[in-house]
Amino acid sequence: MSTADANINNKIEPDTVKSATESTTTNVSQIPDWLNADLFVKLLEQNVSDFKQIKSFTIKPTQEAGDNYSTIMTSVQLEVELKTGNSKLVSYMLKLPIEYVQKLLKGTNVFDVESNMYRVVIPELEKLYSDAGVEVKFGPKYYELETPSEFGVILMEDLRLRGCKNVKRLEGFDKEHTERALKKLAQWHAGTAVRVALKGEYPKVVSTGIFTEQFVKMMKDMNEQSTKLFNECVRTYNGHEVYVDAMENFQKRVSEEFVSILHGDPNEFNVLNHGDFWANNIMFQYDAVGKFKETYFVDFQCCRYGSPVNDLYNLLISSTSLEIKLKHFDYFVKYYHDNLVENLKLLKYPNKLPTLKDIHIALYKHGIFGLFAANGHMAIVLLEPTPDATIENLLGATPESVVFKKQMFMSKRYREHAEVVLPWLYYRGAFE
Repeated sequence: MSTADANINNKIEPDTVKSATESTTTNVSQIPDWLNADLFVKLLEQNVSDFKQIKSFTIKPTQEAGDNYSTIMTSVQLEVELKTGNSKLVSYMLKLPIEYVQKLLKGTNVFDVESNMYRVVIPELEKLYSDAGVEVKFGPKYYELETPSEFGVILMEDLRLRGCKNVKRLEGFDKEHTERALKKLAQWHAGTAVRVALKGEYPKVVSTGIFTEQFVKMMKDMNEQSTKLFNECVRTYNGHEVYVDAMENFQKRVSEEFVSILHGDPNEFNVLNHGDFWANNIMFQYDAVGKFKETYFVDFQCCRYGSPVNDLYNLLISSTSLEIKLKHFDYFVKYYHDNLVENLKLLKYPNKLPTLKDIHIALYKHGIFGLFAANGHMAIVLLEPTPDATIENLLGATPESVVFKKQMFMSKRYREHAEVVLPWLYYRGAFE
């Protein structure tokens, strides 16, 4: 079911319905003045049969503070009148830029990256599978929308209408949800590897994406303050004496080689990583009785070509529950590899198939991505919702930023995870 076919039975709350030229939001300052119903008329004419006019227009942010830092995710609901006299509710998800983030990127537009993913990369991958006799959908349907925004917007179907939702990030994925995410990730990685083998490298807008040399150098400088603060907090963790000196010495070496770390080794098995593969960017579809139907990915703005362990570490370290995070780590790697090889064979990958040992070697070799996941995505995932969870506080060095990051690294929930993950990384040689 497309969003254009959403039935009017999906009611808008009466107190949030406004006229076609008004919008309602829990934080009006986040919604640009130019965003109004008129922008959607052409789209509705193309996608809604017998469309006549818009009766009401509602837009509001859909995520709590701490659920998304780099963009503003909003829900757009339009009640439309049809030429038949009936009404229909149409619902979209709309991603809006945050000016602070765009300034940080210095010329690399995350919306350019993501729109290329939706317009070119994803359809190409889905066709690879279709040609092989398997129907695969990786993400929501994407719509073009002309706006006055200098950065653009990302407009897509509302997957919630298909019965999709996120796992609550504070609880973490259980074993079955992790398997579902890894199964779809293996399809994604296999498809991108085959595409490169058949057609050559992806264009830089997606293979490098936002991770230009200039951006990575800037992030390196910004991360130094966060790393220092993180290490201060780690020195209060139970058992830190075992690994903290090795971790800090490793961080100093990594800082000098930060740019080169993100370049893929051509001698290894490489894929187009999702790049931001954590709980809130994975949606699961369930049927009427709660059984799994499908898995979808969203937020394709941080993709990067390189070792698949980037995505593997992000998911398995940041977004799994504490009970299974390390207990089933090797099992999950095997599960991913089994599905990866199955899909590479399906798509007739022309090169040598990566062995399970190859994936494990890459995980050991690139243990730095495990540390990045532990002090980055995992800290974000495990933070209780707070109005202080802003991109400025996450990346900044102000007194408010310091307080916020201490709140992340010193929370009881995060400490419980970090106190098992950090020594585990150390014993795997990740700090050598």
